[in-house]
Amino acid sequence: MRHTLSVLVENNSGVLARISALFAARGFNIASLSVNETEEPAISRITIVVKGNESILEQVTKQLNKLVDVIKVTDFKDIGYIERELALIKITAVNKTSRDEIIRVAGVFRARIIDISPDSVIAEISGDESRLSAFMKAILPYGVKETCKTGVSVLCRGNAGKIK
Repeated sequence: MRHTLSVLVENNSGVLARISALFAARGFNIASLSVNETEEPAISRITIVVKGNESILEQVTKQLNKLVDVIKVTDFKDIGYIERELALIKITAVNKTSRDEIIRVAGVFRARIIDISPDSVIAEISGDESRLSAFMKAILPYGVKETCKTGVSVLCRGNAGKIK
């Protein structure tokens, strides 16, 4: 099962290392990780996506809450939220025809073409996991040379999850 956690922490050095060590000790592989300062510079938001057993994740959440620098842990399983990820994808485009087709496919998905070279095109797309996966599936026949993703960013809808 896929779990998305938002961990508000004091913006101190070593916090991310302690949190990732906690996940490693429980045998959880972190599928996505995103860290940024919040609207309050003294606080950072760590968004973690993991796949695994719900009972073990409950233990990890309890352990996270015990860490000194952790302010709040939110599991998004029962909360309305918005999720986005940014991907840069270098696609093989060996001729004008393939370049034109890739540009057309990118337009359908509202992806932006941000670079064109003689043998490739770089597209930028953001969205949830299903949108990025659908775009990847659509361009796969052209040949994907490289991909780079930012990691998932998540915010609760409404007032849930606000820093208090």
